[in-house]
Amino acid sequence: MQEVFYTYSKPGVIRAIHFQKIMQQPKLVRCVSGEVFDVIVDLRKKSDTFGKWQGVWMSGINKKEVFVPAGFGHGYLVIKESIVSYKCAQKFYGEYDDGIIWNDPELGIEWPIEKVETIILSEKDKKLQSFKDFKEQNEGGFVV
Repeated sequence: MQEVFYTYSKPGVIRAIHFQKIMQQPKLVRCVSGEVFDVIVDLRKKSDTFGKWQGVWMSGINKKEVFVPAGFGHGYLVIKESIVSYKCAQKFYGEYDDGIIWNDPELGIEWPIEKVETIILSEKDKKLQSFKDFKEQNEGGFVV
């Protein structure tokens, strides 16, 4: 294990689909307290599930964890005030940090936004690229 992070978030926060362009971070994610809808997206261009997403309800009560392999993007919607833990197998390099907008129509992620009063995005997440732009900038996707 290289690094462990904890993030605190209020209901309605969406952490968009994040990844590192280089030195990708495989990670084990869990909701220590509260409740989130966690999403992973396969960004590996030679994968049968490229561009597909999967969502998991995680909470401090159900204690589910999600392993996010290298070559995947990761994000979540906070349903109840939460603390999320990331146990990362690779160091975080801010210069390689990137992401895809949370509501990209091509990915079609079915966020349960009806469960929150308002959507809260960071300034950084408001400026993220589309899935189409990701594919163009990364020669069709990641090779892992």
